[in-house]
Amino acid sequence: MYPRSFDYVAPNTLAEAFNALGDNCKVMAGGMSLIPLMKMRLFTPGVVVDIGNLPDMDQITDEGDHIKVGALVRHGTTASDGLIAANAQALATAAALTGDVQVRNRGTTCGALAHADIAADQPAGALAADAVMVVESAGGSREVAASDFFVDSLTSACGPQEILTHIKIPKAGEDEGSAYDKLGRRGGHSDYAVAGAAAWVKKSNGSIEAARVALTGVGTKPQLAESVAEALVGTDGSDAAIEAAAQHAVDGVVVLEDLYGSEEYKTHLAKVYVGRAIKQAIANV
Repeated sequence: MYPRSFDYVAPNTLAEAFNALGDNCKVMAGGMSLIPLMKMRLFTPGVVVDIGNLPDMDQITDEGDHIKVGALVRHGTTASDGLIAANAQALATAAALTGDVQVRNRGTTCGALAHADIAADQPAGALAADAVMVVESAGGSREVAASDFFVDSLTSACGPQEILTHIKIPKAGEDEGSAYDKLGRRGGHSDYAVAGAAAWVKKSNGSIEAARVALTGVGTKPQLAESVAEALVGTDGSDAAIEAAAQHAVDGVVVLEDLYGSEEYKTHLAKVYVGRAIKQAIANV
């Protein structure tokens, strides 16, 4: 199928981009999610605002206490960047497992986050990293915690007059580690997640001092599995402690049955991949 007719705007400055935004607009960075949905006529925007020409947004930079990831940073760059690997391995792995080579060379990390697909990889990595989303409009900018950014299926906290210009990732200490793992729809690690989990842990004196665990592909949005983190903190991080914590993977989560798995199957997978992500995160400390 072909998309319905639409107007196309390719601004050269943020100010021009803000002026082009409206209620029936979609912002496009790489287009790897938007264009297929438009072809299937699931999205029918009146105007597409292509921000691909905006300057200085394709960089990952060290900002002292955090890492800045610009709106046009490609999945492949996020996957291979040393700063991301050192401070947010879960996000780096999630980027490496996003789509195929062509998608990773064209799609963007911020685009994937703004798109807020329920089965995308990088939202879980951003949640585990405690990332902060910086959204801007003609009226100024605001910061949204990753835990508040994903509202519902394909719905983020970024408003129709706003653009996700970059994200901030806190620097990691030597006693912190993170990881991401999933089952893809075509088996293994390919395609969107049937179920996936990202985990971040901080160790102190042989025990887990703090933790964050996030799910994707399981519920109505990418979200934190807060009960898992609560059960894990204070333990020694042993296999038994991890298995016990993973049993809480879907507490408070509305598990969605779909073509790729029943509610029971996805609940089982969530527990399995939460456990695997936590174990790898501990190993990465």
